[in-house]
Amino acid sequence: MDIGELLDYKPPQAVKRPVENENDDVERQRKMRRIARDKANKMSRAASPTPSLQTLDQISEEERQEILKFVETEQTEGEVIDEAAIKRIVLNFEKRSLKNREMRIKFPDSPEKFMESELELHEILQEMRVLSTAPDFYPLLVKLQIIPSLLELLAHDNTDIAVGTVELLQELTDVDILHESEEGAEALIDSLLEHQVIALLVQNLDRLDETVKEEADGVHNSLSIIENLTELRSDICNEATKQGLLQWLLKRLKVKAPFDPNKLYASELLSILLQNNEKNRTALGEMDGIDTLLQQLAFYKRHDPSSAEEHELMENLFNCLCSALMVVSNRDRFLKGEGLQLMNLMLREKKTSRNGSLKVLDYAMSGPHGRDNCNKFVDILGLRTIFPLFMKTPKKNRKKVLSTEEHEEHVTSIIASMLRNCRGSQRQRLISKFTENDHEKVDRLLELHFKYLEKVEAIDDAIDEENGAEDDDANYMKRLEGGLFTLQLVDYIIVEVCAAGPTSIKQRVMQILNLRGASLKTIRHIMREYAGNLGDEGDKEWRDQEQQHILHLVDKF
Repeated sequence: MDIGELLDYKPPQAVKRPVENENDDVERQRKMRRIARDKANKMSRAASPTPSLQTLDQISEEERQEILKFVETEQTEGEVIDEAAIKRIVLNFEKRSLKNREMRIKFPDSPEKFMESELELHEILQEMRVLSTAPDFYPLLVKLQIIPSLLELLAHDNTDIAVGTVELLQELTDVDILHESEEGAEALIDSLLEHQVIALLVQNLDRLDETVKEEADGVHNSLSIIENLTELRSDICNEATKQGLLQWLLKRLKVKAPFDPNKLYASELLSILLQNNEKNRTALGEMDGIDTLLQQLAFYKRHDPSSAEEHELMENLFNCLCSALMVVSNRDRFLKGEGLQLMNLMLREKKTSRNGSLKVLDYAMSGPHGRDNCNKFVDILGLRTIFPLFMKTPKKNRKKVLSTEEHEEHVTSIIASMLRNCRGSQRQRLISKFTENDHEKVDRLLELHFKYLEKVEAIDDAIDEENGAEDDDANYMKRLEGGLFTLQLVDYIIVEVCAAGPTSIKQRVMQILNLRGASLKTIRHIMREYAGNLGDEGDKEWRDQEQQHILHLVDKF
């Protein structure tokens, strides 16, 4: 007899009658609801076809109180949760759990003998969900040693019991409930972590069959428990990886099946684990996670996501890849895994994935560690792909994933990274692009320069009006977000190509500046400010060299 039959089986004997006083309570509640319903029916029959607001005004105070009482009894059906009630529920659970264990040991080959105890255990797990309404009593639950007893059930032979336990744990760890009681949250989380909750959940995840709806819900609830824990304590992200979660998430993403909500949830959780976490990013690379992400994204090279949820999955995968590329060793894996070729093809295909691939290229090629990727990008004819996007920002940016400003920022950042990192023939090919078609790319550079200069000047005026109430760092961040970062990149490209390219480039720049009544001083000023604020990319030696290089370009300019 399999588990499905086991649970569907109805024992021949009559169902146990509830205790007398419990029965009275149930009867009383039913009677109250019946009275309230009759009252509501009378009112609805008596009501004239006038607007509902008028009908509400006709309700007497007595009737109003009765309806309120009905609503309250509907919501709090059952007893009030206090210490005695919790102890009774826990005792009841321990008894049923023990009975089920004994029956399974006594009759291992006769499911019909232990089935009733299993149904009773499943029933008490459902009843225990009421505990989540009293987070102030969580320390008492921990004291009564219920957490280890519950976690034992995650390995129960009957997956329905394991799934029921997961559902209960999910309700107990709900973030909104835990925020109601800080002490309760602390006690519960400490106890769960002490008993290796994530490792036990991952072991259970491995055996759940997602083609069965209840078990698929069990997977979703398991991920929800872990997300709840990470939201309250970010340090759990490292612990989760040690306990096998990262490996399971990558394995789940690899499953060749149509899109489903659990795949989306796995991608969200992976994104959370990688956020601002270098250890997890490194671990992902060591588990061949870069290849897994590239394989999953390859599908979107020629296909657009079929729904908003699938679009979110694709975005999560791109974000995970960007996070992972913050670690130097992962950039080499990305290069060897032909990530550049895939991103280049995505840019050419003009599907929704183009936005994400632009962002990934920006991450892969930036800073001193992007040198190999920059040179390789030129070798695979990436210049033919990136410069049309530089010349014309796509107007119909599908689903508005990237704004025009974000698009322009990524494209200029990629070109600036190539100018910084490319050497030899690759650099020559890049510089020569700026003389093509009567210097059209220089014209575009100046167009972007004036566009973003205008934005920055508007922000500077707004800051002046506030009388510089905030500190300089906060103001600088405001300016960067408002367009200064893109302006710095554009001006960096201008001074770099003027210095490295033929004199005709500098002449075209001067010509446009004169036409617009602008001067070289503005560009010099922006570049000097940029040289003084290079951020924390690369080591100190690289930053010093880069600073000297920029100041040298400014002097030549």
